[in-house]
Amino acid sequence: MTFTRWRPPARGALFVVTGPSGTGKTTLVKAALNTVPGINFSVSATTRAARKGETHGKDYLFIDRPSFDSKIAAGDFLEWADVYGNRYGTLKSTVEEALNQGQSILLDIDDKGAAQVRAAMPEAISIFVLPPSIETIEARLRARATDSEDIIVGRIAEARARLAQCADFDYLLINDDLSTAHQCFQAILIAELQRRIRRLDVVEQFTPQ
Repeated sequence: MTFTRWRPPARGALFVVTGPSGTGKTTLVKAALNTVPGINFSVSATTRAARKGETHGKDYLFIDRPSFDSKIAAGDFLEWADVYGNRYGTLKSTVEEALNQGQSILLDIDDKGAAQVRAAMPEAISIFVLPPSIETIEARLRARATDSEDIIVGRIAEARARLAQCADFDYLLINDDLSTAHQCFQAILIAELQRRIRRLDVVEQFTPQ
């Protein structure tokens, strides 16, 4: 799928993508970011220290814990989570600025984060990536050969619980063939960006005054 010319929408879209580990979600997201114009990955804020080679504003927005907690209290985050003692979150202001400029944002987060985003910004488009079956997830996790048996068992149990959340999402994408899944995922993004509500400038252009 190639685009020789692309007219961005007047207002971008916020896409929220989630799915259990082993569904190929990250692969789909990376390909879409490299293919569909006008879609960017959100830069998260975090309380952890920058690692070697990381740049503030590019890799993460590095802020201290008191400042992060103040932003939580003020409702400045679309979503946030505590991960191994450090906090990570998506700032509303960063997303809104991008959307108002016609840029779209893609968030790759878990189902709890997705629920926070949907509550804070109901216009967000949510996509849940599913495996053909739970057995497929187990096979993919074992094929990686990077985790111990205890970790694999734990991730399978977690996947079962997360799959039950799919009923809350706008789009369900079953990844049983990667090539087809890529096309379907990108088709969802492109179709949403053509909706009339995002292209009111076009309506104005062609509607008699």
